[in-house]
Amino acid sequence: MRNLQKYKILVIVMLLLCGIGCISDEANRCYLNEKLPPKQVSEVQILYEAPQRPYTVIADFQASNGFLFAVSPKHMQKRAAEVGADAVIVVPVGGYYSRDEVWAGKDRHSNSYSRLIGTAIKYKTE
Repeated sequence: MRNLQKYKILVIVMLLLCGIGCISDEANRCYLNEKLPPKQVSEVQILYEAPQRPYTVIADFQASNGFLFAVSPKHMQKRAAEVGADAVIVVPVGGYYSRDEVWAGKDRHSNSYSRLIGTAIKYKTE
């Protein structure tokens, strides 16, 4: 009986440790037929809207916040660097809101989100 209790506690601790270090619900999709060489993270721009110059979408990433770990635009930048992107367009989805403040982007929770979508792009060189 004592061993069973110890086993249950060990399983709970292991699940909590995974939750602390993991991003939950992450999905990635690459659209190129051939793999591009990775880039340094510092070489990849983080954008919050589509750029004016021509580009090609090479991958999409989605991630939601995990238990005690929040996904960030930097995480999307890292994922984009791994696939050789020039930039990543980051779109926050979900988040908190205030019932008293109706204008999106002007309320106290406008920078909160529960999920990020990142679109990795490669600039066209025509």
